[in-house]
Amino acid sequence: MVSGGLMESEQIEARAWTALRQVPDPELPLLTVVDLGIIRHVRATGTGGVSVGVAPTYLGCPATSVIEQSVGEALRAEGFPEVTVQTVLDPPWTTDFVTEDGRRTLQAMGIVPPDRPASRGLQAVACPQCGSPNTSVVSAFGSTPCKALHRCDSCLEPFERFKCL
Repeated sequence: MVSGGLMESEQIEARAWTALRQVPDPELPLLTVVDLGIIRHVRATGTGGVSVGVAPTYLGCPATSVIEQSVGEALRAEGFPEVTVQTVLDPPWTTDFVTEDGRRTLQAMGIVPPDRPASRGLQAVACPQCGSPNTSVVSAFGSTPCKALHRCDSCLEPFERFKCL
């Protein structure tokens, strides 16, 4: 590919990433699909279109088809003449893919973000309301299968925590 073509491809891909940063997750609408870390690749095609790889958070996730449709709609609305959305299963998505912005957004929503691999199992789950480490699990499942319901034993507020997957 000539250097001019490479630059054009980079511009197309950057435009696509910008559009994807506006696509909300259907279950956590303040979090984008980019923040969630499920966009695996954006590649310019020879026709000025894009190919996007989307990793489901888990096999059978009911939101996957909605996410893929939303990704396609956002890119077509941005003017891409051709959009291909591919499911990417390898490597499988884990909570390690959630971006730092995504983790901050979860925390601001009152949802404890998942631990980073180095700290898993080493720290207590702090309450997002009062910060107390005195918390307990109420249910292994919250409002979605990827979250667990907790309660703060200090302020008694319930909260959800993103499971480490």
